[in-house]
Amino acid sequence: MPHFILEHSGNLEDKQLNVDSLFSDLIETAVSTGIFPLAGIRCRAHKCEQYRIADGTKSFGFVHLNVRIGSGRTEEQKASSAKLLFSVLTEHLASIYDSQGLAISFELTELPEHKFNKNNLRDYLAK
Repeated sequence: MPHFILEHSGNLEDKQLNVDSLFSDLIETAVSTGIFPLAGIRCRAHKCEQYRIADGTKSFGFVHLNVRIGSGRTEEQKASSAKLLFSVLTEHLASIYDSQGLAISFELTELPEHKFNKNNLRDYLAK
């Protein structure tokens, strides 16, 4: 953990969003906090083709990032990492935000203790 789940309106072009760069920055930032192991990080993006924003103005866009984390971190750790990750998101989207109507939202969600995973990624990560 964390899992980064990005949803965005279909009117935002891939070139504008540069999701791969955003994911790289989010991963680097998450690892730098010291509370998220690299092997647990997952990123995915979903383009929403059917959406309506505010009054329906076609140029309005949205980006929502849900960061799902496992339990066990303190409130301070969650708050500081959430602020840091939101700043990465808003910095990345600054040029879009400055040029059109854009709604940016973020949430950090802690998963329940009784969730299960299995992976062997640590065995394959460069040491």
